[in-house]
Amino acid sequence: MAVTPPFQIGETTIAPGTRKTVDLPVSVLSDHTPVTMSVHVVHGRRPGPTLFLSGAIHGDEIIGVEIIRRVLRTRLAGLRGTLLAVPIVNTFGFLNHSRYLPDRRDLNRSFPGSEGGSLAGRLAHLFLEEIVKRSDFGIDFHSAAIHRTNLPQIRVCPSNDETMTMAHAFNAPVILRSGLREGSLRLAAQKAGVDVLLFEAGEGLRFDEFAARAGVSGTLQVMQHLGMLPKRKSKKPRPTSIEARSSTWTRAPAGGLLRTFKTTGDQVTRGEVLGIVSDPFGEVEVEVKADNSGLIVGRANLPVVNEGDALFHIARLSKGTDAEAMVDQHSDDLDADPLFDEDEII
Repeated sequence: MAVTPPFQIGETTIAPGTRKTVDLPVSVLSDHTPVTMSVHVVHGRRPGPTLFLSGAIHGDEIIGVEIIRRVLRTRLAGLRGTLLAVPIVNTFGFLNHSRYLPDRRDLNRSFPGSEGGSLAGRLAHLFLEEIVKRSDFGIDFHSAAIHRTNLPQIRVCPSNDETMTMAHAFNAPVILRSGLREGSLRLAAQKAGVDVLLFEAGEGLRFDEFAARAGVSGTLQVMQHLGMLPKRKSKKPRPTSIEARSSTWTRAPAGGLLRTFKTTGDQVTRGEVLGIVSDPFGEVEVEVKADNSGLIVGRANLPVVNEGDALFHIARLSKGTDAEAMVDQHSDDLDADPLFDEDEII
């Protein structure tokens, strides 16, 4: 049986069949406190692909931290290949409960970065060189920004068929096609020859059990698809993902106090009332109507809104899609999954 060679990262060597947390130096704070990017390496005894998992690129998007923690608690002793898990990429934002770095830059708009650039640029460069370029594939975990929430969804580049195959393997409730943005991790990784799935679920600074379970289950299914883990035997077929080719935001028609009638996972028709915006005196009420038919995959949680604020994110669906029923099937399937017992062992 072929045995994989040791794995080198930074100045640390990880032997086959072992795991270790490695601290990669990033910077030194103004009070001389060193800051590192910590990566947990699980190096399988047998050869296989290298997969990276990244969370908290936006420091307030903490759901990825929990998902990666749970994945690392599963039984990985028989892993083929190598898993590089970075639960907290943006340590600065994570400690400050902030989306951004101390220089107010968005790390996910700072790739590929540079070794001698800004703080954001240096962190982006380190992550790209030490993690992404050592990998064959990656999953990047995000949530909605603060005061918003997202239905669990995978976002993929419209032109990449291989990534779409991986998205179906992940099997989130929704697959949403979205283009690559300049400065993003996905674009920099693609230029480096590494495909990345972007998982969006939950809200900033909050945990969401449905989001966490969907993230863990999806990650393990991708690892099984890659041959890193043995495939699980299931007595019943898993629900399929809803594929949406585009989405739009319905915005507040007026400023005031928002009362919502619909939430994520609800299927709506164009012109349907999603909520009402009232002025603080109760004299004026304006209906918020859906601009398009589809599935609500994200919405604002904050009831105080200004005119033009994005309120409901609606994904367009193919005709005849019973999206609500499919989302319910995903939720029921995850609730009944034996993976999520007390020990979180597969």
